[in-house]
Amino acid sequence: MRKYLQIIKITFEHIFVYRVNFLLWRLRAFTTIIVLYFLWRALIPEGVSVFGYNQARILTYILGTSIIRSLVLTSRAGGVAGIIARGDLSNFLLLPISFLKYWFARDLGGKIANLFFSIFEISFIFWLLKPPLIIQSDPRIIIFTAVAIIVAMPLYFFISFLLSLIAFWAPENPWAPRFLFGIITGFLAGRLFPLDILPPVLFNFLKLMPFTYLLFFPLDVYLGKLSTLQIVSGLSISVFWLVAFSFLVRVVYQKGLRVYAAWGR
Repeated sequence: MRKYLQIIKITFEHIFVYRVNFLLWRLRAFTTIIVLYFLWRALIPEGVSVFGYNQARILTYILGTSIIRSLVLTSRAGGVAGIIARGDLSNFLLLPISFLKYWFARDLGGKIANLFFSIFEISFIFWLLKPPLIIQSDPRIIIFTAVAIIVAMPLYFFISFLLSLIAFWAPENPWAPRFLFGIITGFLAGRLFPLDILPPVLFNFLKLMPFTYLLFFPLDVYLGKLSTLQIVSGLSISVFWLVAFSFLVRVVYQKGLRVYAAWGR
């Protein structure tokens, strides 16, 4: 356990070595939130309710996506594809650590840094714009929200890690699928808008998919829109997908090792 804690610490420190890259990444995330904030504030003026959302609820949702996204939809697992494609996986296979746990520890280090800056950015927006927000005070809702986020974090990690394993079979261009994956995931997770404004048939279908539980579901829980039964049902589905992707990652990784080749290593 101590070695993985050290990996988290080193990853956190490593981020600030490349400060310009990290700040540009945060600037892009901040700009996206600002654009969405003013867009939805204009679409739903004060005193108006649209799709079941008033201004306070929709702005809480949009700003909440920034904080949860920093914990969930940020993953270092994208680097796995490069490690495999370059043949550097051989170095890891010789070390007394789990390759999967190593990358999960790196994930946590990156998430800690992103969370810190995300809270700072949202605090700045709150100080500057003073938006109407819903501050949840029900301990039960807060606990359920925390559990939903805790499940979502490894769920996205395993999905991202699984996609990177394509590099075992396509080492020439393992990054192209990730670009499309990022766009689709953000949309299906509810990054741009709450998913429940979609037609009921489509929304009910999405509730069976894992992406809904990365952003939309934790925020839906926080906003107090769900009953205890609905929350438990949602958590059950997200845990199912977590176990399923965890299993798939281990199976595909073992199959990938059988075809792995590192010429010149």
